[in-house]
Amino acid sequence: MAIFNNTTSSSSNFLLTAYPGLECAHVWISIPVCCLYTIALLGNSMIFLAVITKRRLHKPMYYFLSMLAAVDLCLTITTLPTVLGVLWFHAREISFKACFIQMFFVHAFSLLESSVLGAMAFDRFLAICSPLNYATILTDRMILGIGLVICFRPVVFLLPVVVAINTASFHGGQELSHPFCYHPEVIKYTYSKPWISSFWGLFLQFYLNGTDLLFILFSYVLILRTVLSIVAPKKQQKALSTCVCHICAVTVFYVPMISLSLAHRLFQSTPRVLCSTLANIYLLLPPVLNPIIYSLKTKTIRQAMFQLLQSKGSWGPNVRSLRGRWN
Repeated sequence: MAIFNNTTSSSSNFLLTAYPGLECAHVWISIPVCCLYTIALLGNSMIFLAVITKRRLHKPMYYFLSMLAAVDLCLTITTLPTVLGVLWFHAREISFKACFIQMFFVHAFSLLESSVLGAMAFDRFLAICSPLNYATILTDRMILGIGLVICFRPVVFLLPVVVAINTASFHGGQELSHPFCYHPEVIKYTYSKPWISSFWGLFLQFYLNGTDLLFILFSYVLILRTVLSIVAPKKQQKALSTCVCHICAVTVFYVPMISLSLAHRLFQSTPRVLCSTLANIYLLLPPVLNPIIYSLKTKTIRQAMFQLLQSKGSWGPNVRSLRGRWN
């Protein structure tokens, strides 16, 4: 709790807000929010561990899925302290430095998720449109290279933004619309021209995320063309069923992200409650729904998660029996 407190606001702090106008209901709001965070943390942790520990899941498709789970896990952990701090302890103040650090990680992990979704679209494109070359192209070395590019990409593009924000001066004591720091809103309170930084951020977001989204759409146009050329209806259905989870993940991620970005930058009169709701949907919905979607629609993932739970459950009796032997 060192990064934020609930004392009177100072000139070197921002004020976080969970749901404007609903401060009296924070305790009740925290119950579903905590449930969603628990689902996100447990679900993504289980998928990540299942892919790492189960040998039969050591395939390109599941490697990319483990990357998605890891990014969702990190994104959830990034906002968890401030969200629960505001809801449970009314700890609204956050220092400029802590705010900028959180803001960097929120946007970095969002860009990472966009890149991973693009890599997963490439995986589905190769699996359906070029199945004979799938194993030769997506080797372990290739996947490692894609993973490194995905990791370095947001760092390279976000570093200039971080340097610019770090050298800027801000109006202290300003109230934000979210329980975390978000660039389009924070940048409004700079002493310099905020619209320059705001539209630079919008350009960067649409350039990076937009490139990923166009790549995903182009991949699915090619996939759909290949699937429609298949004569057997069962084979068509089987090919499309492997893409359903990814299409859901793409929709769940991009629709709230674009809505929130436009609400902050283009529609200045957007109610703060709506901005807060969109922000929470944007950061909580993908980490919560992705594990549910993939566990329900992918049999191998579902089986691996059940086996992981069974192995965890068997640890207790085994530990007790070992203690009995030692005693």
